[in-house]
Amino acid sequence: MRKQFTEILVIGGGATGLSAARDAVLRGFKTLLIEKGDLAHGTSGRYHGLLHSGGRYVISDPHSARDCIAENRILRKLIPSAIEDTDGWFVTTPEDDPDYADQFLAACAKSGVPAEDVAVDVLLNKERLLNPRISRAIRVPDAACDSFDATHILANDLQARGGKLLLRHEVIGFETRRQKVCAAKVRNLLTDEEVLIECSMVLNCTGAWAGHIASLVGSEVKVTPGKGTMIAMNSRLVNTVINRCKPPHDGDILVPVGTVSVIGTTDIPVPSADKYPIEDWEIEFLLNEGEVLIPGFKKYRALRAWAGVRPLYDPSAGSDTESRDLTRSHAVLDHEKRDGVGGLLTMVGGKFTTMRLMAEDLVDAACKQLRTKRACTTAETPAEQPGSKHYYLSQRLAGWENASKANDTVDPIICECELVSESRVRAKIETSKSKVLNDLRRDTRLGMGPCQGGFCAYRANGIACEMLAQDPTDAQQTLAQFLQERWKGQRNLLWDHNLRQLELDQNIYRNLLGLDRSVDLDAIEIYPTEKTA
Repeated sequence: MRKQFTEILVIGGGATGLSAARDAVLRGFKTLLIEKGDLAHGTSGRYHGLLHSGGRYVISDPHSARDCIAENRILRKLIPSAIEDTDGWFVTTPEDDPDYADQFLAACAKSGVPAEDVAVDVLLNKERLLNPRISRAIRVPDAACDSFDATHILANDLQARGGKLLLRHEVIGFETRRQKVCAAKVRNLLTDEEVLIECSMVLNCTGAWAGHIASLVGSEVKVTPGKGTMIAMNSRLVNTVINRCKPPHDGDILVPVGTVSVIGTTDIPVPSADKYPIEDWEIEFLLNEGEVLIPGFKKYRALRAWAGVRPLYDPSAGSDTESRDLTRSHAVLDHEKRDGVGGLLTMVGGKFTTMRLMAEDLVDAACKQLRTKRACTTAETPAEQPGSKHYYLSQRLAGWENASKANDTVDPIICECELVSESRVRAKIETSKSKVLNDLRRDTRLGMGPCQGGFCAYRANGIACEMLAQDPTDAQQTLAQFLQERWKGQRNLLWDHNLRQLELDQNIYRNLLGLDRSVDLDAIEIYPTEKTA
């Protein structure tokens, strides 16, 4: 078995794991991060895109609210280009208790969340589609954040500072010496090669899968996977984050993310973090809740539905506790104190907005166990180049036009919906060397627009096949796998425009390209690691 050594081994390539690995590198540790899929393949890539102001939790979870507003301000400086400074509103609709707004304002003041009571007409002039019967509008510093951009920024900075990444590598066991983890057994999911990674400390940042990793050393960590279902609407129905001014509940937030608006979320405990079907009642419920914010909401095109699982943890909660009632705060589990096994720390709970703080607490605990004092500098050390600015909606179009003018040539567009150019596709394939089209999607947003890969998928697949010298059979399988992943998010929404779009896509891929004659589309199962690609 091939061996390698690192001081800090981080497991999990989501927002928390990348933040922890970057923190460790900045403190001078030799650091390696492993992930069984792609970056942001799990929960980090399956959320509604909100950078919390903390307003949502000022009454139900004030500790989380204070963490959120502090980290909101820090992340705007650390990863500005992944954040759109939209602002946010808490609105009282005819279906909400009008007295709650005053409680909300008082709780914001107590938690340090800036909140301003603004005349409703001011909001309705900005957001013309909103319910004209809204009676109260309170502005807070919410924002939108693209988790794919954020994780790639963190990963790039991590590697630039000497940290290492291993994608599609899964932990299958640990070795211990004198009741301390000293190495992790890891399998390359593409080649089946096994690697022994010797280390001084393991940081378990696998979110909803944290219990599985902890079980490999005989520890029991009960993480409740809380499924949250969301729907992306075909266009930006709002340009600011709109929250219902009421206690947190399902379907009470609408977030503008890139070219779409996301309505969410449900919150349902599920037995597995790997398999959690989206139910038809969830779709109907979310669309009906959208009607409360925007009359006629159900007439707009619902583009795609997806779900993620929150890693909720509360050791005092009973089995009948609703997942919505579990705290969103995070905690570091020291397995030396809990289970008598040193060299392993597990992060549980938390949320995307607090990823940097979670990493700081985790690496602080690692330093303590390693008996070394090294200060955290992540709050003052941007992950991007000086001068990086916040994202704005027309950014891609402006960049494409400027590049075309500068080079006096037109860079062909591969994905019209998301304005992904050929040069961008080629650059990402050259960097990643990945044959998996879903990796390219997470890197560029290719296939995430209205056609859901109908036109851009075969174009991008052809480029990847050429650049990576793929076997045609493998290339067909890769293409089919990508299309089936897109299908997963559409199958609960097959009416009106979506049904017509699916019929067009079916004609392109089955009747024109004959993909179903070379690949059994119905037999393809989408694995978390997309190993077969």
